[in-house]
Amino acid sequence: MSKIIKHPRYWVNVVSHEHVKNGIKAGITQSCHGKSAPLKRMRQGDWIVHYSPKEIFQEKEPCQKFTSIGQVIDEEVYQFDMGGGFIPWRRNIKYLKGKAIPIINLLDKLSFTKEKGKSWGMAFRYGFFEMKKEDFKLIYEGMIGKTFKI
Repeated sequence: MSKIIKHPRYWVNVVSHEHVKNGIKAGITQSCHGKSAPLKRMRQGDWIVHYSPKEIFQEKEPCQKFTSIGQVIDEEVYQFDMGGGFIPWRRNIKYLKGKAIPIINLLDKLSFTKEKGKSWGMAFRYGFFEMKKEDFKLIYEGMIGKTFKI
């Protein structure tokens, strides 16, 4: 990454685990069924985690884990033709090697889930949102196993 920003932002993208794995292989992320607006909010140097409510898109098997973590590597938001008339917008991401972690272990610690009780999942309903650095730090340290320093 050539450009270092002093104050990165931290994002959660809600994506099925199956789609996250495809994104890691391609070094990209897509959001909200291919919309550009969420991706345009990110800047080079920002951090992103993927929360996967389900294993497979349009299936019922739950996942409920943070499944990937990475950093935005450039300023480009671009479209990619996936066939069948689906041309979603994408961002390039440098993914870190880490382990998926269940959200259940963090519900009482994350600012966007604690004190929500059984309604903790409401934070994820829009598919993409900004989180606090402290929340990102908890997720990073759980997934990577090292202290997050910036």
